[in-house]
Amino acid sequence: MEQWLKDDERLDYLLAEDLRIIQSPSVFSFSLDAVLLARFVQVPKNKGHIIDLCSGNGVIPLFLSARTNAKITGVELQPRLHDMATRSIEYNNLAQQIDMQLGDVKDAPGKLGIEKYDVVTCNPPYFLAHELSEKNTSEHYAIARHELYLTLDEAVEATSRLLKQGGKAAFVHRPGRLLDIVSAMRANRLEPKRIQFVYPKRGKEANTLLIEAIKDGKPDLKVLPPLYVYEDNNEYTPEVRALLYGEGN
Repeated sequence: MEQWLKDDERLDYLLAEDLRIIQSPSVFSFSLDAVLLARFVQVPKNKGHIIDLCSGNGVIPLFLSARTNAKITGVELQPRLHDMATRSIEYNNLAQQIDMQLGDVKDAPGKLGIEKYDVVTCNPPYFLAHELSEKNTSEHYAIARHELYLTLDEAVEATSRLLKQGGKAAFVHRPGRLLDIVSAMRANRLEPKRIQFVYPKRGKEANTLLIEAIKDGKPDLKVLPPLYVYEDNNEYTPEVRALLYGEGN
């Protein structure tokens, strides 16, 4: 196992998928948001081509590989994270299905193909560049969390260019950016079709937004039932346990 790991890395379980992923506390590790997006998006079962933008350490492509036999391409800007993703894919013997590309999301359509993909997923930076705190000293975290190299508008534009007509785009973001996301989507031929709000607990404000759009789709937005993460005793709800651990599936 040691030959797969570098520096301070560890090999963690993706329990529901029976996979392993290489992570490091010194770079941006995946969060529940990635799990939610990978479960929320509608993907073809046996064919097609999916592309995941802002892939980080490859967690969403790994999650998706358990749901589909389609080809999956991941795009990640940071070399360290790209390297970790590539090794995780090789460790899980998924190199025939998943391909990781090192590069800028803004360049992806020109390099990887315009209107070529059936599904695009994206877990973009959530925070505006000027919101970067001096306390956030890790460059890896800063790039992953703040719009230093990629704005929401740029992510949506790249997504639309990559998608075939009728293809699906799925994002996870913060509810406070809902109007920005919808405006950006509609400006780029992406019509929002499904939205789900995620709440830390019942009675609390939503802190996560899942949204899926169809390229050149007709207006018809469905708001899905809310998803609650924790019970009052601070344990995961049955719905979230099922997402994380496969319980009840």
